Amino acid sequence: MRAQHRSRSRSRSRFRALLLLSLPLLLTGVLTSPAFAASDEGSIGTQVVLRGRAVVASGETAASVVIFDGPATIDGIATGSVVAFHGLVTISGTVRGDVVSMSDRVVLLSGAEVDGDVHSQKTATIAADATVGGTVGGVNLGRFDQGARIGRYLWWLGVTISTLLLGLMVLLLPAGAEMALSGAAKRTGPVIGWGLLAFFGLPVLAVALLAVVVAIPLGLALLVALGLLYLVGYVVTAWVLGRAIVRGRAARFLVFLAGWGVLRAIGLVPVLGGTMWTLATIFGLGVVARVVSLRRSPAPQPVTAAPPPVPPPPPPP
Repeated sequence: MRAQHRSRSRSRSRFRALLLLSLPLLLTGVLTSPAFAASDEGSIGTQVVLRGRAVVASGETAASVVIFDGPATIDGIATGSVVAFHGLVTISGTVRGDVVSMSDRVVLLSGAEVDGDVHSQKTATIAADATVGGTVGGVNLGRFDQGARIGRYLWWLGVTISTLLLGLMVLLLPAGAEMALSGAAKRTGPVIGWGLLAFFGLPVLAVALLAVVVAIPLGLALLVALGLLYLVGYVVTAWVLGRAIVRGRAARFLVFLAGWGVLRAIGLVPVLGGTMWTLATIFGLGVVARVVSLRRSPAPQPVTAAPPPVPPPPPPP
């Protein structure tokens, strides 16, 4: 049972990696396809289906057909390629490009014509009078696994360099700002509350602004700034963690480097790295929001005791 569960988990991971690696290429091909803006009668342009069924009926002409979850049926003509990530591909018409089924099989019925290659996870079924202009073979997901691992490490390296540079910029803040951050971090309850509000509330606010015509530029600006805000929260947590690790009057750079190094080392661990990034970002955003809220609150006025009453002058003799 455990081996079967690991096999299913590995298969799902490969499928997700395949989606992440292939989606930009597919979208690029779709958007640059000459048939993307089709206006001829009987032409349905490019089909991109997330979930359901992709169908090119007899008498219809489509460009590329891409379906992520579900079967694809081509009874008409596809001038580009047909790609199904998770579903059966059945063809009785004509495909000018390639036909790919990532997790199932390709079935070419009688009279089907494919000018390009046919690739499928399961062995393709090809009728005797169907024609294939290219090669017929399987899908090697091992290459996508290797690409996913390389992409993950490149992403880790990019985040590592970005947070290091941003952390060096934060070190330019005056010592008073660091003391304020350190003091706010000690109030764990309010900090987590503020962090959750900022982490989840800011994207919701950005989407809400996009729904208002006059606020669309502000919503777009907030969406673009979210990445930088999250990195700032992560860097603040790295500094707070470093201050907890390095005791005494150590250099500010060494303090930040200690916390940053611990967080980036954890970032190399699958699953745990992403979880730690989320928690660190939430905590750091909460620290910043807590400092801002304290600065905006009016400072309590000191209570001074009323002066003692002046005794009346003595009566004249």
